[in-house]
Amino acid sequence: MVSGLASYLGLAAILFGIGAVGFVTRRNLLLQLMSIEIMLNATNLAFVAANRAYPEDLGGQVFAFFVIAVAAAEAAVGLAILIALYRLIKTVDSDKADQLRG
Repeated sequence: MVSGLASYLGLAAILFGIGAVGFVTRRNLLLQLMSIEIMLNATNLAFVAANRAYPEDLGGQVFAFFVIAVAAAEAAVGLAILIALYRLIKTVDSDKADQLRG
């Protein structure tokens, strides 16, 4: 059974929707970071699927590599912010982050 471009793009849309809903509904910053990672992986899936459908153009793979680099930087910076926030207010709840204002 050969899967077409529509199947991959449908799966990418479902993953992106799950990530978006998870980001909006969760208040835990760690879960929000994981939801962002799901959304970035969904975009990677869409880029690679487009590259598979049009193999003469390598733009999809190039963009996927850039998204992977952005995701790695986002994870490093996001976790550093998360650790700093936990040290200050002893919680990772995003609603409590407004207490940092002076």
